[in-house]
Amino acid sequence: MHITNTLQLGIKELRGLARDPMLIVLIVYAFTLSIYTAATAMPETLNNAAIAVVDEDQSPASSRILTAFYPPYFAIPKVISQYEMDRRMDAGLDTFAVNIPPNFQRDLLAGRAPTIQLNVDATRMSQAFSGGGYVQSIVSDEVSEFMYRYRGASALPVDLVLRSRFNQELDKGWFGAVTNVISSITMLSIILTGAALIREREHGTIEHLLVMPVTPAEIMLAKIWSMGLVVLVASAFAFVVVVQGVLGVPIQGSLTLFLSGTALHLFSMTCMGIFLATIAGTMPQFGLLLMLVLLPLQVLSGAVTPRESMPQIIQDVMLVAPDTHFVILAQSILFRGAGFDVVWPQFLALLVIGIVFFTFALHRFRRFLR
Repeated sequence: MHITNTLQLGIKELRGLARDPMLIVLIVYAFTLSIYTAATAMPETLNNAAIAVVDEDQSPASSRILTAFYPPYFAIPKVISQYEMDRRMDAGLDTFAVNIPPNFQRDLLAGRAPTIQLNVDATRMSQAFSGGGYVQSIVSDEVSEFMYRYRGASALPVDLVLRSRFNQELDKGWFGAVTNVISSITMLSIILTGAALIREREHGTIEHLLVMPVTPAEIMLAKIWSMGLVVLVASAFAFVVVVQGVLGVPIQGSLTLFLSGTALHLFSMTCMGIFLATIAGTMPQFGLLLMLVLLPLQVLSGAVTPRESMPQIIQDVMLVAPDTHFVILAQSILFRGAGFDVVWPQFLALLVIGIVFFTFALHRFRRFLR
């Protein structure tokens, strides 16, 4: 194997990528607009929830409840009639509908414990699960203040002091931006290498390579370093310009250390992309395989949900996937400022998995060329 051949073949791959406008657009979108959208458009647990109120009492007590719902948790309440309540919820206009019955204040002052009806559109799961508790708490506070003429805070027997580390303001945009970069690195590394191989097969240039004095290992390594370099440069740009510059998200650890781990991760994932491309005959088949591979990697790697909350068998199986170790490495460095003395097991795991993946992919690639 000659390094010069690998270098020239890699340059050929970069030229081929430059002539593919759709892949260029995908790379630009994944490392710019997609990250910005994930950080700024990620909704809070309850944010501007649509709420309507049926006030059949028209009393000071019901007016207090009506005016207690305001942004950012709830939108300005719509005052509707009882006839409109079901129709508006069926049309998806309201997520919550509060029905205050007639004679509510009179029964409240008389100690008869009146009932307020709350209708929730449970199809909007992100807001329905927590929104009911918010509404109950707001109504209880307003009724209590109306009855006792003051709003008193209940004294707890234990004083719990909360200290948030790494993200003191609990800004979800920080987590969304970094997680989206991690996901884009995994996705683009598989797509670019697989698409490069399938593009050569569809254009017939793979036969030209077979008559040249190059080996399958040189062809495969050329695709790995060229496509990996593109993703590595794009991820560095995303962190420096988009994450730190535009979004203002602080990076706790060393970006150089993170990019070193990213290079090992790219080595594993590009080998996986070549392996999947040898299985798929066409680009549509390759796209279907990506759906079967990327979704489990993203969901079960710990990027979305902590691995500790998953069944133990899932945690053990996902240790074979490089994405699991990369997510642990990235979160430790970028969120907690960990050094190499903390993340060296993940570096070692990525190196071993990459070597194994490269061996299997090279064996499959040789059979593919034959």
